[in-house]
Amino acid sequence: MIRVVAGRLAGGVITLVLLSVLVFAAGQALPGDVGRAILGPLADAASVAALDHSLGADRPVLVQFFHWAGGVLRGDLGISYAFRAPVAPFIVAALGKSLLLAAVTFVLTVPIALAAGVYAGWHAGRWQDRIVSILGAGFTAVPEFASGIVLILVFGIWLHALPVSAAAPPGAGFFVRIAHLILPALPLCLVLFGYIAGVARAGTTEVLAADFYRTAVLKGLAPWVIAWRHVLPNALTPAVAVIASQTGYLVGGLAVVETLFRYPGIGSLILTAARGRDFPMLEAAVLVVGCVFVVAAALADLLTVWLDPRLRRRGV
Repeated sequence: MIRVVAGRLAGGVITLVLLSVLVFAAGQALPGDVGRAILGPLADAASVAALDHSLGADRPVLVQFFHWAGGVLRGDLGISYAFRAPVAPFIVAALGKSLLLAAVTFVLTVPIALAAGVYAGWHAGRWQDRIVSILGAGFTAVPEFASGIVLILVFGIWLHALPVSAAAPPGAGFFVRIAHLILPALPLCLVLFGYIAGVARAGTTEVLAADFYRTAVLKGLAPWVIAWRHVLPNALTPAVAVIASQTGYLVGGLAVVETLFRYPGIGSLILTAARGRDFPMLEAAVLVVGCVFVVAAALADLLTVWLDPRLRRRGV
């Protein structure tokens, strides 16, 4: 376990360094001028140049990067160009909202998708398997904005069953906030269902073809014992990696869903910062999402090693 943690931490640090360089370079490549984006198209050139100088946007790119990277190492994520305030409070608030939406999505999706995938794998080649596979492929192929619009029409406008807006009223209780997040979570649930169910099905069919499964059957073990002790731990191992990879997507890749449902999460914050050339906000938000990816991948590796004793014996 110690070797796994040390290896993943080292890889995560390298990943974050490369990500910071790529994000900074991509931000500099965005068209337009920072001062012009803040002051608007009618501002005179002298005012724009003065604002660029005060923000440091006219300094050499390498100087800007090392200044920003040094601040990050000290825990300072910078000052937002658009809000003229520290970036950290905006990042923390948006990340908390995205994590809540991701948690609702996981709670609604993961148990159902895992159960459906294992059930389909247990009945591989039969009609149950075909139904789960067709539904999973169909759900995955539909973009979130398309399914989101349909769900808004059906559950929000026609049936009035769920709130259309993801933002709960000020002072709303916890359960009211969760109720407002169900409809935005449903498009994400449809996409995740196909991925997780497909991987769980593949893992189950692989386990059912293994020698240890046939040995357990020949020993006369009860079906539930075989399923709980032998099939599930091995079948869910590949699904863990998929779930972890989708964690970063749910936290940082929700710009479309958050925009559609007017939810101020970190995906929406990244999109707004990119449009306004708010480099400190953009770079800090993407770096935080990268940290979420790294942490989720490390936890998935640890859980995979815990579920599969063969990996522990090999010292992976």
